[in-house]
Amino acid sequence: MADSKRIVVNVPDSLLKEIDDAVCIECRNRSEFIRNAAKFYLKEIKKINMVERMMKGYLEMADINATLAEIGLTADNETITSYESRLAECE
Repeated sequence: MADSKRIVVNVPDSLLKEIDDAVCIECRNRSEFIRNAAKFYLKEIKKINMVERMMKGYLEMADINATLAEIGLTADNETITSYESRLAECE
């Protein structure tokens, strides 16, 4: 990893024991474990941010969508009423 940087991270003994236990199962060493954990965490943060942006967008569009639905419903009702009137004339 030529483009890697070395950092020092202080963790409580209990967390280090959990990391070491996971390293034995999942990874070759602590560095790989910490890299994987950081990547996973960043990916999760991006997902959360995307969901929040989508929720905000849906809320911002709610009034516009309700208005458009009302317009469509009104147009449908007018079309049905007109059709029924013409149909009644044929009888």
